[in-house]
Amino acid sequence: MRIFRKLDALPTFKNSILTIGTYDGVHFGHQQIVHRINELAAEHQGESILITFHPHPRTIVNTSQAVQLLSPLEEKLSLLKKYGVDNVVVVPFTRAFSAQSPEAYIRDFLVQKFSPKIIVIGYDHRFGNKRKGDIGLLEKMSSEFKYEVEQISPQAIDDLAVSSTKIRNALAAGDVKKAANYLGHPYEIRGVVTRGKQLGRRIGFPTANVQSEDQDKLIPKNGVYAVKVKVRETEHMGMLNIGIRPTVDDSRLVSIEVNIFDFDLNVYGDKISIQLIDQLREEKKFGDLQELIAQLQRDEQLSRKILSKA
Repeated sequence: MRIFRKLDALPTFKNSILTIGTYDGVHFGHQQIVHRINELAAEHQGESILITFHPHPRTIVNTSQAVQLLSPLEEKLSLLKKYGVDNVVVVPFTRAFSAQSPEAYIRDFLVQKFSPKIIVIGYDHRFGNKRKGDIGLLEKMSSEFKYEVEQISPQAIDDLAVSSTKIRNALAAGDVKKAANYLGHPYEIRGVVTRGKQLGRRIGFPTANVQSEDQDKLIPKNGVYAVKVKVRETEHMGMLNIGIRPTVDDSRLVSIEVNIFDFDLNVYGDKISIQLIDQLREEKKFGDLQELIAQLQRDEQLSRKILSKA
């Protein structure tokens, strides 16, 4: 998969089959669209192109609305590579870009930059200044610029919207297993290991404190999870706590801490990725450290059991 981040440095694409969208989460519905553009590219001896945007358009055009991403950019690119798209173009999204007239968006952006053979788009896709452009305009201008438009059905678009909502609701409830079913892959948190208070090490459960790599990343509900952890290109089993650690801390700050099983390397400053496989329990306050330790031992046993089957 080729990745392009500058619009003034694009190659000449051959028989380009393109689609456009934020593709947040790259969930099961998105994967069907990627499959379709790859299928069309093979039929026409061309190449598939997925156009996405960074930062998320809502952070530019609607700054009053907080954005919580299922997959920040680098995570999204990894997922798109996994699902086999030929080219991803990351468009730097600015106010100037959003202010283009819909006609200029088609002529100067889509046609001039990509010379599309087929544009695969949803019936409700909007573009250009004040989002006035739609599939009707794309179809109207198609004869002039010699491209075809393939519409994603209203039913499919509704399914995509429902999937995103269901994923977010599942994560808000801590049901990462259900979220993975909608996504088609485990929900992932990526970040850098930072130095904590070393409390976990003192009670026999050393943890890596993880600072999420993107402040807009949606973090699931506080709780304890069975996870797979990728560190230095090697996968390990572990358990993750998201929460305020009420038994040992009173700061009320939410932390992300992962206990990696059978692991004792110094990874401060390393980037790691955590795949959330299942929720073990909700976070709770214990009477003393001995109660906490006993529960953590049970958590580890259950986590190993779940992960051995995953």
